Amino acid sequence: MQRTSLLLLALLVSSPLLLAQDGFICRWEQRASATQSVQPAWPPPLITGYVGLIQVARTDFLHQTASNRVQTWNLDGGKGLNLIPLANTELDINFPPYLEHSVPAVAKGAGDTSFLFKYRLPFDDATPAEAKSHLGTSAAAAPTQSAQVSGSPISVSVYDRTRMDAWQWFAAPPYENAYSYVQSLLRVGMAQRIHRWDWALELSQPAVLDVPNNAVSSVSAQGQLGLGGTYYAANNNTEPAAAFLKQGYLRYNGASGSIRMGRFEFFDGLETQPRNSTIGWLQTNRISQRLIANFGFSNAQRSFDGLDAHFGSGPWNVTAMAARSDQGVFNMNGNPELNVDLQYLAFTRSELKGHVLWRLFGIGFHDGRTYVTKTDNRAAAVRSSDHGNIRIGTFGGDLLADIPAGPGQFDFLFWGVGQNGSWGELSHSANAAAVEGGYQLTRVSSSPWLRGGWFRSSGDDNNSDGTHNTFFQVLTTPRLYARTPFYNLMNNKDEFVQVIDKPAKQLALRADLHWLQLTSAHDLWYLGGGAFDNKVFGYTGRPSNGATSLATVSDISADWQASKNVALNFYYGYIQGKTVVAAIYPTDRNTQFGYVEFVYKWGSKQRGTSGK
Repeated sequence: MQRTSLLLLALLVSSPLLLAQDGFICRWEQRASATQSVQPAWPPPLITGYVGLIQVARTDFLHQTASNRVQTWNLDGGKGLNLIPLANTELDINFPPYLEHSVPAVAKGAGDTSFLFKYRLPFDDATPAEAKSHLGTSAAAAPTQSAQVSGSPISVSVYDRTRMDAWQWFAAPPYENAYSYVQSLLRVGMAQRIHRWDWALELSQPAVLDVPNNAVSSVSAQGQLGLGGTYYAANNNTEPAAAFLKQGYLRYNGASGSIRMGRFEFFDGLETQPRNSTIGWLQTNRISQRLIANFGFSNAQRSFDGLDAHFGSGPWNVTAMAARSDQGVFNMNGNPELNVDLQYLAFTRSELKGHVLWRLFGIGFHDGRTYVTKTDNRAAAVRSSDHGNIRIGTFGGDLLADIPAGPGQFDFLFWGVGQNGSWGELSHSANAAAVEGGYQLTRVSSSPWLRGGWFRSSGDDNNSDGTHNTFFQVLTTPRLYARTPFYNLMNNKDEFVQVIDKPAKQLALRADLHWLQLTSAHDLWYLGGGAFDNKVFGYTGRPSNGATSLATVSDISADWQASKNVALNFYYGYIQGKTVVAAIYPTDRNTQFGYVEFVYKWGSKQRGTSGK
């Protein structure tokens, strides 16, 4: 009998497993108690915050009489929740105080919400108890109102994303395929512009809580059972966390372009910012990041160390980049560089008053991790003995267009690439193409949009002919084109329809239906987004067993921009596995995946700048 799960309900309410003796909440409490037990038991201070790390809910009520006899009531005192999500770490969410004055001329009302992050520097066990009384704690605070830091000589930005993921992967008993976990990503940055120069520094602190330690099958064909298994395999920890330099660069801004050097994020296809909203949406969601990106859906994400340059005038732009990829993505430590480098050159031009946008580009890719076994359709013994470099050139272009017609507009998209080079001891030759179109009723208030498309990438039909023909997706964000991330665009055929609607200005709804096949029955079912670690290849593959029918995907999402600073996002996808999946997971060939996501953004502009 087909097994189903109440996945949506699991996203909205706490499961009894969370309260179990070895559940998520129990482990949270144990972690908080252990963190507090190794610091002095000082009494709580009045008015100010706690010196050490503490997990508590607190509210203060303060009354003050000034020398001019003006009386002020401060309700709550800017206190709130103090949480210990990780060892030696505290996150405070301080709610806005309400100020009431006895003089009507003095304004009353709510203050600001603020966040405080504290980290206690670890002490060696041999440190005397007296020394431990001097806590080595660092803190970073961020208010939600830019007025509090107006006039600053630097720009400050805070990005916080918290997401609860729930998986029911294809069944592989006795391993755990149904589970949930929490991802937390905090990025704090500062930047400054001085005449023609600007610099930026950004720190990232990713953490994943309660990932399963039994979601990787010993049967190699079944592999990691969802991204929970991937996070555990990459970190060997059920609650991995780290902090590292996400971006740090210096840039020179000339009259017609800029040159940047350091650590930065890069996205192919986003060289320009179209004024046409339709072209902009297609560029962001259906063209960009097919080949180079930060893998933004993952928790540690990806950065590059190198330089890039942008030159443009009017409708045209030239972008060049040369860099090495950094570790990250599923590995929480994003600091080290990988022996993986790439070069990128693109020419982009807008035509017909912004109704057409086209691009020509080339990418050079090199993977020098010759000690890592490559993922392809050769036998394991053959692959493990191949210690050659991967060197691939990718050359292609894309075209976007929108055509006003009747009460709306048609849109059209084409993207295509060819590849050549070497895949270790093999030569490499591959290709991929996408064609999409749709019609949007722009005169209807919600602007409903119906779209459809076709994608095909080459696969390898013969693993012994000396040529590797599988399209290689370089260093991508696969989830943009596989919203339930159980596949990517390698050896893939994808036919889809999608509906997009905006019933309110701040609310976007989308539903997709995909029919997925493998291009070659002699190649693999591929997953992943490229190199992210010095220990593993970055792409994984499962056998096709001589079949091509992969799955049907039905999904729906809702993205709500609740305010200028806060967004709430929801997603649910249901996968009906076909012949390829059934041969690997005969117990249950279906998968469900969903998440609820909270995103908070805050920033203050440098004094005297427009924020550009």
